[in-house]
Amino acid sequence: MQKSLRVGQILYTNVLPVYFYFDQAKFEDRIEFIRQVPAQLNTAMANGEIDLGPISSFSYAEHASEYVALADLSVSAKGRVGSLFLFSKKPIEQVNGAKIALTNTSATTVNLLKIILHKFYEYEISYVTQEPILHEMLEDADAALLIGDDAISAERTAKDLYVYDLGELWHQFTGYSMTFAIWALRRAVIADHHDLIADVHASFLESKRKTRANSAPLIDYVHTHFGGEKEQWIHYFQGLQHDFGDVQRIGLEYYYRCAAELGLLSAPATVDLWQAGGRQTNTTLTR
Repeated sequence: MQKSLRVGQILYTNVLPVYFYFDQAKFEDRIEFIRQVPAQLNTAMANGEIDLGPISSFSYAEHASEYVALADLSVSAKGRVGSLFLFSKKPIEQVNGAKIALTNTSATTVNLLKIILHKFYEYEISYVTQEPILHEMLEDADAALLIGDDAISAERTAKDLYVYDLGELWHQFTGYSMTFAIWALRRAVIADHHDLIADVHASFLESKRKTRANSAPLIDYVHTHFGGEKEQWIHYFQGLQHDFGDVQRIGLEYYYRCAAELGLLSAPATVDLWQAGGRQTNTTLTR
């Protein structure tokens, strides 16, 4: 029997606080989880193959007329993220004219890098997109961009490279937080599944609340399955924000305006929030 709601999940540890205590058994016969990297989820959502779930915030902007965002859910950071790294053979002050290899798993961070290098540093850069394997990316490039667990793993061994956290660079130049993923919902499914969507949304928020109240089981889980030191994981999750309020929205909508200014988006986007009581539409905020 086909399940009534298809829910995406990013295959990275950064979303785990929203999923770790999610009661899947409660929805076993009603939702199907589809686990993919962000770029795949972006495509699946755009093709109508997923109804709800975290996607790149850049992809949300590309389809803002078709999506709304679930209130109070995101992957954001104000400053260092710890999983979005530019690995460079030379200091960033010397990369003007360089060739940079981009991971094929991202949309938001790829365009964030372009904004930072072209708008803030005023560099001219050439790009190539590759599989996220650092040593292969750097065979014919001066620098490489990795995200998620690929970036976390590579950073542990990148001893001879200059490593830059894109969330940190964005905050240095703008003072804003940056939202990398938001939980999007296709407008077309709301009428048929309103109550189920509300229950799923509430379960995501409850998982986030439980993880925040007691993160030890989550830290034990990622330490066992992904390696690294527990203290590093504690610091990593402390630096992430999974809320989406005014602070996150202001930073994200400024990012959209920067992207539009560089021609990466056809026009600036706004974020339309959905919650069980109905939709809350937000207008663009000025910087």
